[in-house]
Amino acid sequence: MVERFEKFSLSIAEISRCWHKLASEEMKVYGLKGAHALYLTTLYRYPEGITVPELCELCLKDKSDASRMLAILEKKELVRKEGGYGGTVQLTEAGLQAARQVRSRVCRAVEEAGKDLSAEEREIFYKALGSITENLQRLTCEGIPQ
Repeated sequence: MVERFEKFSLSIAEISRCWHKLASEEMKVYGLKGAHALYLTTLYRYPEGITVPELCELCLKDKSDASRMLAILEKKELVRKEGGYGGTVQLTEAGLQAARQVRSRVCRAVEEAGKDLSAEEREIFYKALGSITENLQRLTCEGIPQ
């Protein structure tokens, strides 16, 4: 069981490390950090804009992180806030263009990362990953059973 834990932990950590490195490389073009990629791709899915709390929930980030990231994106004229406090955030035309490019590269990276998997294996993998995520979320709330 310990070997499974180690393999799982190290694999998740390595996937995260590699993904952050790839995202950082892609975002350099825009003078941004890799973490901005998630905000751009998420905002792209909501062309009418979304509120900061909604964005936080979708990106699994806290409000302070989102505020910092959005301030940088706004300074670079990739997003705009409308409606003042409690209003919405949406991509500008430059933001849409950047998000399209990032989404294209993300899709390419995901495709390349899973190129050795059949469609059936990919479906099983994502189902298993979802199940593991839900179970770990439950354990963080309820604790590990005795």
